[in-house]
Amino acid sequence: MGLFDRFWPTKSAPAAHSRPQIGEVFASTADVGMHEFMRAGGEGARSETITPEKSLENMAILRCVSLISESIGMLPLNLMVRGDQKAYAKEHPLYRILKQRPNEFQGPYKFKSTMQLRALTHGNAYARVIWRGNTVIRLIPLDSKKVEPKMNDDFTVRYEVQIPGGGKVTLKQRDILHIADLADDEHGLIGMSRVKKARESVSLAFQAEKAASRIFKNGVMAGGALTYPKKLDPDQIENIRNSLETRYAGSNNAHKWMVLEDGITAEKWANSALDSQLQEARNHQTEEIARAFGVPRPLLMMDDTSWGSGIEQLGIFFIAYGLQHWFEIWEDAIENTLLSEQERDTLEVKFNPHALMRGTLKDQSEFFAKALGSGGSQPYMNANEVRDKLDMPKSDEPAADSLQSPMMRNTNVPVKTA
Repeated sequence: MGLFDRFWPTKSAPAAHSRPQIGEVFASTADVGMHEFMRAGGEGARSETITPEKSLENMAILRCVSLISESIGMLPLNLMVRGDQKAYAKEHPLYRILKQRPNEFQGPYKFKSTMQLRALTHGNAYARVIWRGNTVIRLIPLDSKKVEPKMNDDFTVRYEVQIPGGGKVTLKQRDILHIADLADDEHGLIGMSRVKKARESVSLAFQAEKAASRIFKNGVMAGGALTYPKKLDPDQIENIRNSLETRYAGSNNAHKWMVLEDGITAEKWANSALDSQLQEARNHQTEEIARAFGVPRPLLMMDDTSWGSGIEQLGIFFIAYGLQHWFEIWEDAIENTLLSEQERDTLEVKFNPHALMRGTLKDQSEFFAKALGSGGSQPYMNANEVRDKLDMPKSDEPAADSLQSPMMRNTNVPVKTA
């Protein structure tokens, strides 16, 4: 067999193996056995269990999970007074737990992002509630795999928690803060793991990555070939190879002209259509994973999607369809577990998503100008409310707390409000 016969088998060459083996070498993704190798996968696509921890090795899942978890972690979670006041319930002990220090070893960002990550991958996130009388003093995250919620006969919930020394301890509903994703069990109690529900798409994404990895590891990645009309002995082949590597290899020799003698011809190999198909398959699996987590394509850094001037609308879309339902889940869980029935009548828990919805400085200035009554419109915000939105200190000016049209400020006459 000649030097190049191994890359271009003749029509009389034996057929490919019926089942490709690990370590088999392909010239490129155009090789006749490439698709069979991808389908077989050596180990087999279904032989590997995709656990929540394993799934994070996929970059699309890692991006979706980290984006949602970090967004939930950094957004303020406030305890508010119900009604028209819209005031912070700063005197309530739970306000400090949610806003400043949920426990001794975590700040609010770390606590919320950790809980959210577990809710996304496992379907459920749990935190042990430490009470002092009727006051919450600590929220301690628990391993989602070691907590099992169960329904009692009276439709109250108990939680069986595995303890480090072995065995289990049973806790009441008020002792566990439970953040659960969509549930399909009988009572809607246990959240579904999105990783497990999308295991086929996740598995295909892993197999596509492995296929690409096998190409780089086992495939022939040569850029081209030299063809000689006569047979060359091993010494001649080695001399030609050394000459090419010395004179033409590397970035310093880029675009140099080769001089070929005695009938030698050079051929550059181009990417095949199957190379592009493999990339398309990987992109498709990225889209499937994005659908499972509700994350828009551009936020996954896919380079074939333009950002343009719609970045502000993209952020609003992500909040409305990717985060809003998580806001509701957190708010309901905290109110139902950490507030008494009487407190729920006067207090509520609210996320503040405005930090993610801020536009450009120009957009903000136009919005606040109209809010203050610019152009003769009815003002609906006072100066201190605007300063609060911009994280600026409160002004001590008397007029800063009243609704005034800019045209009336010189006369200090407040505008009547309904």
